[in-house]
Amino acid sequence: MLTSNGYVLEEERLGLLEAVPLGERADRGALRRRLMRDGYLYLSGLLDPVVVLAFREYYLGLTGAVTDRASYRRVLFEEVVPGPEYAAFCAQPALKGWFEWFLGGTPFLHRRKIIRQTAPGENGIGTATQAHYDLVYLRGGSDQVLSAWIPLGDCPVERGGLTYLEASHHRVLAEEAAGRLKRPAASITADLPRLATSYDARWLVADYAAGDVVVHTAHTIHAALDNVSDELRLSTDVRYQRADDAIDARWQHDWHDRDGL
Repeated sequence: MLTSNGYVLEEERLGLLEAVPLGERADRGALRRRLMRDGYLYLSGLLDPVVVLAFREYYLGLTGAVTDRASYRRVLFEEVVPGPEYAAFCAQPALKGWFEWFLGGTPFLHRRKIIRQTAPGENGIGTATQAHYDLVYLRGGSDQVLSAWIPLGDCPVERGGLTYLEASHHRVLAEEAAGRLKRPAASITADLPRLATSYDARWLVADYAAGDVVVHTAHTIHAALDNVSDELRLSTDVRYQRADDAIDARWQHDWHDRDGL
């Protein structure tokens, strides 16, 4: 049974995230068409798992010894987030080089990069990332910004990875164009089953492995599952765009969970 913020995802509203076939991985035109069609690109094995797991160990080495929430926050926001190790991981050649190739121009990495950690058994409203699309938080720049979600270690569905609302970007694009969604930045809902019914769509899930990356558009609705496993769920999400497109200046500072964004 899969849940998100305590809501049970109905089996008839679940599907599998489709990985990009290896035969298409070097075809930029095919990838762009797939992104326009699906709203996401599931790039299995894009990164070297050794690099991913090394960063996970670095993170756990700094945070694993803390025993209280205040100390964890200090280590996270004063050491990990602004540290050179995190910056290097998010700009590693396998990732930055892929965006340079895919975007067809100089890539720009937003400085505000987020690390998410969910311990086993953490659930209930306000725990998992609620359903949203990224543009509502990035309206100060190009709507062509792309997000890369990276599991920092293996992340089977029961560990609480990202789930995507199938083909949701088409409806979001239409409603954005019509001016019906220009609300203040906020999540849509924690009630994923109700949203799936409203969109007559499925939530797509996957058993992610270390090295996998999912790239999604700024209009694609996504959320996180609850961690119902016995292992820590750790991930990061970063955002790339072309450097010559408009850039949201608010996202050019290190991430903090009290930065108002």
